[in-house]
Amino acid sequence: MWRLRPGVMALGMLPALIVSVVFMAALLTLAWFSDELAAAITPFADDWAEAWQRLVRIFVSGGLLFAAAAIAAYSFTAVTLIVGDPFYERVWKAAEEELGGFQEVKLGFWRSAGDAIKLLLRSIGAAILVSLVGLIPLLGQILGPVLGAILAGHILARELTNRPLEARGIASADRKALLKGNRARELGFGVMTQLFYLVPGGAALIMPAAAVGATDLARIMLASTTSATTAPVPASPPSQPADAPHDPSGRPNSV
Repeated sequence: MWRLRPGVMALGMLPALIVSVVFMAALLTLAWFSDELAAAITPFADDWAEAWQRLVRIFVSGGLLFAAAAIAAYSFTAVTLIVGDPFYERVWKAAEEELGGFQEVKLGFWRSAGDAIKLLLRSIGAAILVSLVGLIPLLGQILGPVLGAILAGHILARELTNRPLEARGIASADRKALLKGNRARELGFGVMTQLFYLVPGGAALIMPAAAVGATDLARIMLASTTSATTAPVPASPPSQPADAPHDPSGRPNSV
């Protein structure tokens, strides 16, 4: 797609770049004021010994930064798709044209906006869950990243395939069932895309390609589902009449 539609793909980098800058500025601002926020959250520690007070507030400020970073990472795709909807619509339509086209079902604005908000809330919920798991002593340092990669990959694949599936008139419950029936493909695509996001600047660079990949993934899943449901049933051999003569070997004799 970079070779076929370089202009469209370059435009697809712009929303991700803008959201990346805004998120980074928000995280840096939170880090700058983290001590004041921790003190405001823990007024009960004002009368404690200085060492314990400092320890608790370092833990709280670190928790705030970790939770904010997790929410930013999990909600990045949803926010980028909402902000850059006109840009990614062009990327998606260009990918559909190159892959053979399809009959689009026009959707209402509120339905699309509602789906986007639900995906955003789901992303924030997953980020909070992973943050809590990460706080478990010893196990959290292992379970947190593993669970985070799986959940992020699942949510990311669902977010990115939402448009090509929704534009075909596929309802939310049916989209969920389709992804569930193609779990290996979904996680393979989602987790690998999420790993690219971990590279500095990778999110902005990879978003246009991720949108194209999700379009192709949606078509592959639909094709595999269609072929599975329409596969011909092997015909059973015709039964031999009960009175047909047989030879000693058990094979029916031709009459």
